[in-house]
Amino acid sequence: MTAGSPAAVRPRNRKQLIVEAAGRVFSERGYHAASMEEIAAGVGITAAALYRHFPNKYALFAECANLMVDRLVAAIDGVPPEGTLAEVLTAATQLTVTHRASGGLYRWEARFLGKEDRHVLAAKFGHIVERVTEVARTEYPLPEEHLRAAAALGVIGSITMHRVSIAQRRLEELLVASATRVVATDPAAATGGAHLVELPSRPVARTRRSEILEAAIALFEKDGFANVTNAKIAEAVGLVPSALYRYFPGKADILAAACLQAAGLLAQAVEQNLGGVTDPHDAVAALTATYVAYSFEHTALTSVANAELVGLPANLRRPLVTAQREHIAVWEQLLRAARPELDSRQARVLVHAGFGVVVEAGRRLRWQDSPGHRDAVAALLVGALGV
Repeated sequence: MTAGSPAAVRPRNRKQLIVEAAGRVFSERGYHAASMEEIAAGVGITAAALYRHFPNKYALFAECANLMVDRLVAAIDGVPPEGTLAEVLTAATQLTVTHRASGGLYRWEARFLGKEDRHVLAAKFGHIVERVTEVARTEYPLPEEHLRAAAALGVIGSITMHRVSIAQRRLEELLVASATRVVATDPAAATGGAHLVELPSRPVARTRRSEILEAAIALFEKDGFANVTNAKIAEAVGLVPSALYRYFPGKADILAAACLQAAGLLAQAVEQNLGGVTDPHDAVAALTATYVAYSFEHTALTSVANAELVGLPANLRRPLVTAQREHIAVWEQLLRAARPELDSRQARVLVHAGFGVVVEAGRRLRWQDSPGHRDAVAALLVGALGV
């Protein structure tokens, strides 16, 4: 510092700035790919200065994961007890949209929290679901009230998982209307036949490569991608670790290959079940049933993909993103045919909202596969779309 220059003033809210920056980095890159140096740079400080506020990356991560849930609790509890469902959903939506860049952290990355911290987070989210359930009970006294509440929150949380650009007010209106429709849907009355959808047969693990893919996904789901070593994967298929490299350069390549294979199965299923369907509403129903059936049949892979793909190197992630965009384009086209008043961006927002419904409803049902569960989730997804 030169003579006469003003001394640097440390912002009083530096810790808050750190947590905000960290939330964005963790959301964008994933817990394991994010670094303290990158987070510090986002705040304009050194990593050493960052460690004065948080002893390690885990402590910072736990703070970030809890922050959004605490904000949601405060926003929803801020609505008076006599408040309407619309008021509660609007409070949750406005907060989530405001913190879109980091707000989804607790939904996927929370799996990296320790057992105790996960239980604390789950209790907070349970309170949010209960609050939505309470107000929904008065206006829509239907079965499966907690399932409908969780699915409605999935609609709102979906905005953190994509980057569709749309005016904030219109976005909030879309999400609140979609979440309200989900709450107003009776999943017990569903007769959509989602359980009757035909999916392509799972590839039989006849080759060593396919055996590795199958074993790795099971391990990734159980222990987390970062905690699974090549040695563990090799052991699961009866190989020495060095032999694994004959088939894949590394475990990131295994994850990418498994996800690409699954994307191919989904595309094949969509083509198979939409063949000959000409009515737009029937087409959306068929696509919904197909997606729900796929989600229940490939729970392990979809769970791992949603949590881990963000941390893959760009060259491995690129073909997966392309496949995802192609799939969403099918949804967008069919949804706009069924609802011509929607523009392209509005349709994409609603498609992602539907995906959010499947995630949260599936979790609520613990992904226990049954005809009733498939039909119920499909009905909630259709409700989110407004078809």
